[in-house]
This record gives sequence, structure tokens and C-alpha cells, in this order.
Amino acid sequence: MLMKYVFIPLVLLVCYADLFGQTLYFPNDDARWKIDSCIQLARQTNRHVLIQAGGNWCAPCLAFASLCRSDAKIDSLIQASYIWYHLNWSEGAENKDVFKRLDYPQRFGFPVFIILNAQGRRIHTQNSIYLENQQRKFDRNRVLDFLEMWTPRVVSPAMYGD
Repeated sequence: MLMKYVFIPLVLLVCYADLFGQTLYFPNDDARWKIDSCIQLARQTNRHVLIQAGGNWCAPCLAFASLCRSDAKIDSLIQASYIWYHLNWSEGAENKDVFKRLDYPQRFGFPVFIILNAQGRRIHTQNSIYLENQQRKFDRNRVLDFLEMWTPRVVSPAMYGD
């Protein structure tokens, strides 16, 4: 009987993670170095860095990534405007120094999205709840709006005549 209450949820969790394909978050990453590398690449390619903080344990984190990869318009927008990095937060691998450097975005829960410009300055932190519909699923249009509002082109002073 106890086995039913422990084993079945564990199997479901593992299967749920497998639905979305490969592992997104790597607890053993040197996150500080990876983010610095993303910033360097963003500078070279005139893009921003989109940091999705969460973990492989986080079903909404996996669902967001699945939506973005399966929707051609969202995927294209991310490819053109962002370097996407999955910042791990999990028990024993909290990346406390990196979260501190990003002004503690984990206060919003997971996933949480942090956008850095090509100089590495944090320009936005997005609570994921604002990207969801009433059924608590990610809303395609809200996700697109969020991503479009923070592209390098849109936040460029030249866009506004400066």
C-alpha cells in the first residue's frame, strides 16, 4: 500500500520530465561562467540573454520550454533575439551567488525569467504567473508579448529617436 503512494507519484514525475525531452537544467553547471559566456555571445550577436531559472523538478519550467520549442513563432523570436540559459535551482545546487547577483529573482517562484542586455545588466525580471491563463497554463500570446517587449530592437534608444 505504501509503495502505491510513493512509487506511482515518483514514476509520474519521471515520465512527466521525459515528455519534454532532454534535461534542461544541470545542477553541476558553473552557472556564473555559463551566464558570462552567454553575455559574451549576446554582445557578439546583438541579442539579449534570457535566463529561465528553475529546475528539472519544476513542471511549469518544463512546460514553458516545451511551448517555446514547439511554437515556431516563439522559437524563432527566441533564436533571433536571445541567448537562452536555464539557471538551475535545486536542493543542494541553489546557485546562491548567481541569484544574489541577479537581485534574488527566486522570490517570485519558478520559473522566473531574467533578461540581461549584452553588457550583462539586468533589464527585466518576469514573474511567470503573468504569462499564464486562467487555467494556469502558459498563454502563447502573453509569452510572445513578453518576449517581444524585451528584444534588443525594442529597447534600443534608436527606436525612440535618441
